[in-house]
Amino acid sequence: MKKAGIALAALLLAGYGAYRLSKSRTFQLFGGLTSRVETDRRVVALTFDDAPTPATPAVLELLAAEGVKATFYCIGANIEKDPAGAARIAAAGHELGNHTYSHLRMVFKTPYTIASEVERTSALIRGAGYKGPVTFRPPYGKKLVGLPYYLRSRGIPTVTWDLEPDTYFPGDAAKIEEYAVAGARPGSIILLHALCGDACAADRAALPGIIRGLKAAGFTFVRVSGLLAEEK
Repeated sequence: MKKAGIALAALLLAGYGAYRLSKSRTFQLFGGLTSRVETDRRVVALTFDDAPTPATPAVLELLAAEGVKATFYCIGANIEKDPAGAARIAAAGHELGNHTYSHLRMVFKTPYTIASEVERTSALIRGAGYKGPVTFRPPYGKKLVGLPYYLRSRGIPTVTWDLEPDTYFPGDAAKIEEYAVAGARPGSIILLHALCGDACAADRAALPGIIRGLKAAGFTFVRVSGLLAEEK
């Protein structure tokens, strides 16, 4: 019984460790992972997940009005539904990143599933006319062994974030804006969920204030690939 108890405790401890590792924004077992870039320059990257969606044109208009380029992490299935939406992002000069085809939690997946989820989406991104670097963001930030191993073998950078204001203040535009502006540091990667419907209205409302507030604080906006090039 004692040995069984020890074995169970070890199993639970290993499971907890795997859970913590799977959700880490700053570490993975294979390859590099970037949540923020170490730089002396006051540069930040705005990122949006789950593109394209019906709300994408509104976000593009806000960015155009402020003269800012951003990075949109795209779901392959969404590109298939709205190829013109993805093409519009690319034509506006923004960066398209890979956010898998089906938005699965990418843990305990087969090598075939991992490759399919990433490669189908990359092909759709290229089909939208985007020609720049393609980085990868795991859905929900989840990854464990297979996904990081695959990405490293293909030389695909993994990008998470260090600021996600709507996690702490969902639906509150003023607090989302305040948190993003106050928390940004040189090299920050800001994640905003501004592309869904009414549930994301606060993020869209906060976006102009975030941009203006960071500009007033001396920050310049760059795409994720440009931010990665800043790393010391």
